[in-house]
Amino acid sequence: MQACAAVQIKLVGWPASSPVAGSFSSPDALVGRGLIQAVHVNEPLTETKLAPVEAGAGLPPSIPPGMRALSVRVNDVIGVAGYVLPGSKVDVLVTVSPTNQTTDMTSKVILTNVTVLTAGTRIERDVEKDNKPVSVSVVTLLVDPLQAEALTLASTEGKIQLALRNPLDKTMPATPGIKPAILLGNAAPRTAAPVSRIASARPVAAAPVVAPPAPTPLPTIEIIRGDKRATEVVH
Repeated sequence: MQACAAVQIKLVGWPASSPVAGSFSSPDALVGRGLIQAVHVNEPLTETKLAPVEAGAGLPPSIPPGMRALSVRVNDVIGVAGYVLPGSKVDVLVTVSPTNQTTDMTSKVILTNVTVLTAGTRIERDVEKDNKPVSVSVVTLLVDPLQAEALTLASTEGKIQLALRNPLDKTMPATPGIKPAILLGNAAPRTAAPVSRIASARPVAAAPVVAPPAPTPLPTIEIIRGDKRATEVVH
């Protein structure tokens, strides 16, 4: 987005009883501030459509705090035949072999629901064609620092592919990736086991064994016959 210029700003009458939140009453407060949202002719300019003071113009002011803009070279296939436009949501896939062996070649989704900031062409010099200028298609994605590392490694070590997705689809499915053997049906497909927490019982110490109570002794009597004694139970 470009910065506001004095010739692009005009004052218009507005009912004082219906003020616009975040509006300006002087063009001087807007000159030089970058636009972070598209505006139309005769549309009121408000604080939410402008970059902070001294933030500059162009793409940087539109990058949210903590995020990064990273550009990758694409072709018609990677760029989904021109359907990837600013504001689109894409998944990023990489095809790479960690061992440089064909049998270990793996395609895997590494980033999901990534916002496209810009999509277009730029001029670069082709070292293989005597440094002649060539037109190169480039897509700039909005990523966090960890995603920027993954995307940089993927574009350097393997081939990346963009998958266009519905912007209303917020799902982020985990995929196990696929190898040639699985693709050709020579190996069983892997499944990504969902990670979840379930309630489980803690181990309980075994209860102590309690001996049954001793039986109550029955009443007895002692019988004496001469020099002999005997004990008998009374029922």
